[in-house]
Amino acid sequence: MSTPERAPSYAAVLRTPYAARTFLSSLTGRLSYGTVFLSLMLALTASTGSYAVAGGVIALFGLAGSLLAPVRGGLIDRYGARRALVPMAVVYGGTLTALAAATWRPGTAPVWLLAALGGLAGLCAPPLGPTMRSVWSEIVPEPALRQRAYSLDTVCEELLFVTGPLIAGLLAALVRPAAGVAVSAGLVLAGTLAFTAAPPLRSTARKRPVRRPRGPGGVPVQPVAAAAGLGLMLGALTLLLVVYADGRGRIEAVAWLEAALAVGSALGGLLYGTRSWRRPARVRLPLLTTALAGVLAAAGLAPGLWALGAALAVAGVLVSPALTTAYLLADESATDENRIRIGTWVNTAFNFGSSLGSAGAGQLAGEVPVAACFALAAVPLLLSAAFAVRRRKFRSSGTLPYELTGAHQVR
Repeated sequence: MSTPERAPSYAAVLRTPYAARTFLSSLTGRLSYGTVFLSLMLALTASTGSYAVAGGVIALFGLAGSLLAPVRGGLIDRYGARRALVPMAVVYGGTLTALAAATWRPGTAPVWLLAALGGLAGLCAPPLGPTMRSVWSEIVPEPALRQRAYSLDTVCEELLFVTGPLIAGLLAALVRPAAGVAVSAGLVLAGTLAFTAAPPLRSTARKRPVRRPRGPGGVPVQPVAAAAGLGLMLGALTLLLVVYADGRGRIEAVAWLEAALAVGSALGGLLYGTRSWRRPARVRLPLLTTALAGVLAAAGLAPGLWALGAALAVAGVLVSPALTTAYLLADESATDENRIRIGTWVNTAFNFGSSLGSAGAGQLAGEVPVAACFALAAVPLLLSAAFAVRRRKFRSSGTLPYELTGAHQVR
């Protein structure tokens, strides 16, 4: 990467009119996604006594939420955030409330009902993250300030997924597991209502046309491929850390290994946002993903837990910048009429990749040495970087468009 220049401060982002209020309300709603997965797992396991049932319901919830996110994003692009997000949040929150009631006491609800409620909740999960990033692109149009806003957004979102399970565990211990599901419902309802009541969302709703999107409408291949590779790598890493620590008789070390990655990611995201980079995002992204893949492949060779923790902290420094750059690149390829749908493709790719990574690591663990598993988990990131470089060469020669055409869209 080229020599950076100093960017505007984070305070300048939050001083933008209505930015702090809008951002805080979106984080409140997004905290629901940090608490809900562990809360559901604990509540469903306590209610049914079956890990298989709990895992199946959560799989339905996660797949419906991830795979249909671009469809929900398209609805927001078409009808506006206030008209689309509020009904989604009401149905999502209501369904989670029903799940909390159904799992409050053991054995009181049939499995088919739990599965139906889990699938419906995922189907209607409001895409608050992509919508907030769309708002950032409108209220902070200056590129350097928008990069700072996206970095702040990515870091805060990651912190929500660190603190959310802690809240869920505390509620399970002090009240009961289903209480976390109920709190998740309350968070998304309160956060979405406050978010959509913010002035930027009201003005966006008035300006957004109520018709089918026009323009290129294609899927931004480079950031989606990078996000999928990043999700696959991190999804596999969670299980690989368990295998690595358990192999050394220190399974409890997984918690602080994950913390090292999270702290590094937060610091890396904040530092990345403090600079204005001369090279464009499409050049920075493959550099970041290649460096991250190299560090994580080497991490599998760490001789001990302390060395692995240090390697994970270094890798974490690159995680938030890579994801932030993917969001920025997707935003650059979007129009006002498809911005939220394009943003949800990055989220969908990351989440789907994470699921594949967890499943793939589970199949490999025990069959392949853990160091080789680390290296294999890094391969998708390297492939996404190679694809981006090759695509950029074709693009510069005028033989291949940067976007997939509309014929390849999920409609």
